Amino acid sequence: MPQELHSVTPAAAPADGTGWWRDAVIYQVYVRSFADSDGDGIGDLRGIRDRLPHLAGLGVDALWITPFYASPQADGGYDVADYRAVDPLFGDLGDADDLVRAAHELGLRVIVDIVPNHTSDQHAWFRAALPGGPARERYIFRPGRGEDGSLPPNDWESVFGGPAWTRIEDGSWYLHLFAPEQPDLNWENPEVHDEFDSVLRFWLDLGIDGFRIDVAHGMIKAAGLPDVGSRDQARLIGGKELPFFDQDGVHEIYRSWRKLLDSYDGERIGVAEAWAHTPERLARYVRSDELHQAFNFAFLKCPWDAAELRRVIDSSLTAAGAVGAPTTWVLSNHDVVRHTTRHGSADRARAAALLMLALPGSAYLYQGEELGLPEVTDLPDELRQDPSFFRGEGQEGLRDGCRVPIPWTQDGPSHGFGPAGSWLPQPASWAALSVEAQSGDPRSTLELYRSALVLRRKLDGLGDGEMEWLDAPDGVLSFARPGLVCTLNTTPDDIQLPVPGRLLLSSSDLEFAGGDVRIPGESCIWWAI
Repeated sequence: MPQELHSVTPAAAPADGTGWWRDAVIYQVYVRSFADSDGDGIGDLRGIRDRLPHLAGLGVDALWITPFYASPQADGGYDVADYRAVDPLFGDLGDADDLVRAAHELGLRVIVDIVPNHTSDQHAWFRAALPGGPARERYIFRPGRGEDGSLPPNDWESVFGGPAWTRIEDGSWYLHLFAPEQPDLNWENPEVHDEFDSVLRFWLDLGIDGFRIDVAHGMIKAAGLPDVGSRDQARLIGGKELPFFDQDGVHEIYRSWRKLLDSYDGERIGVAEAWAHTPERLARYVRSDELHQAFNFAFLKCPWDAAELRRVIDSSLTAAGAVGAPTTWVLSNHDVVRHTTRHGSADRARAAALLMLALPGSAYLYQGEELGLPEVTDLPDELRQDPSFFRGEGQEGLRDGCRVPIPWTQDGPSHGFGPAGSWLPQPASWAALSVEAQSGDPRSTLELYRSALVLRRKLDGLGDGEMEWLDAPDGVLSFARPGLVCTLNTTPDDIQLPVPGRLLLSSSDLEFAGGDVRIPGESCIWWAI
């Protein structure tokens, strides 16, 4: 039976009526932890290629692959020494080419990471900069403060903890907003612009379909590099204006990159990993002449609360819609605690997934979330590799727990991850969460995701488009898409409601009586209307 319409959330209007990215489901592959083809315990490009049928069968539209470039691996490959070479850990350029071709044959697009805010300290440019001279203009070097220059040039802190400056032998300091092995580039230097235009073309010519831009908000710093004036600066990211993030000058870069992307056939895209202190600031990255998508971290960080979820959904759709862009939704990634653990239960995680996939726009899945994997919280300290763990501050050293290699089979030395062990140990309980164990089980999280993605492709009302909020009890969210109603019960208690339509998919078992349905706590349901 129909429900009364309550309030309308404006939908993002396409700028040109096209764009595969506007409703795409994109699967993040953390290359070290997806599949190992050669038995060294580390995932690689051939491993990804071999497991592409899983992604095609899951029903995603594209995969985003974390950095596989030549790197000392001080920060999981986000410290790039050569942007045009594949690190031998992961294969070679031939493997990258094979992967892209195999993905395209299965109807999957490929997005790769690009890391333009900083390089590795082993990059040829930085090695040339250390002795001094014009090569230093490619990075941000400054004299120190104090009578002897022994104090950092300002009070900026690294996202990983500690000062954002390191002093070298001649007394100068260089900026690194992340680890000391990741010196920040100087995007005021035209050489940096030219180099990255060349790097983008190199990978576009190989056939990739777009770039996820790491620290997309960081390349331009405020003039004069002013002090922040407070400590614990990593905790302010996304909540306060900061002189080293989200400066207006980044948008000139992305307008140039958009022209470059548009010069290639096949709708190649740019995706911003950008933190901004308001939804309106974030929307600036996806104006019609800039990037195509920006990650919606407000949704990822939102607590399990109906009122807060509705507020974030409304503000996200409104801000993106004002510039004609699609909204993105994401629950987990390689930098945060997996949402099964973060939200507190597998039931909440399953319900959150159905909520996300019913919202207008594009969705990102992080490898293993389709299996309901929890965070691994008991890794031995001696096995951890996250630089923020060793620096003791910043991102609290929790990122290794979401990067444990995923299980493919119930047996084997690494549950099918590879022919030997894995670089981080997998819990024994993950055998029951493996792809093999869950496939064909209609009650499994894997089959829930597969069913949801089949319906998302099949139903015209899902993906990009309109939504309208419906009246619902406290703690319950209900909204209509064309031909569909989504009902989310965030409370721990069962609720009884009139049946709104024909059942399509539910994250938990339902009970029907007459014209009513009893919806369990912490569950989400899709109805055809």
